[in-house]
Amino acid sequence: MYAYEEQREALMARLKRVEGQVKGIMKMIDDGRYCPDILQQISALTGALDEVSLILLESHLSGCVTDAIQAKNGEASIREVMHVIRKVVKR
Repeated sequence: MYAYEEQREALMARLKRVEGQVKGIMKMIDDGRYCPDILQQISALTGALDEVSLILLESHLSGCVTDAIQAKNGEASIREVMHVIRKVVKR
């Protein structure tokens, strides 16, 4: 069981809001709305997804990485986390 299991409902609620935001943006584009308004909504969507990422990262650090460090396998786990963080930050 992963540490985020305790937050599954909250994560799913956030992702459903994200889904609604995507649909809203699609409708805005379909309706020919003003570009800055669409970009503002995309920025809000990105922020919402970033928050989901941070929740999952914190869960991974406090669960899997902590367990790996205690089992003396921390170096590989930390490298893995840094690889993921680099991917997230690069976008």
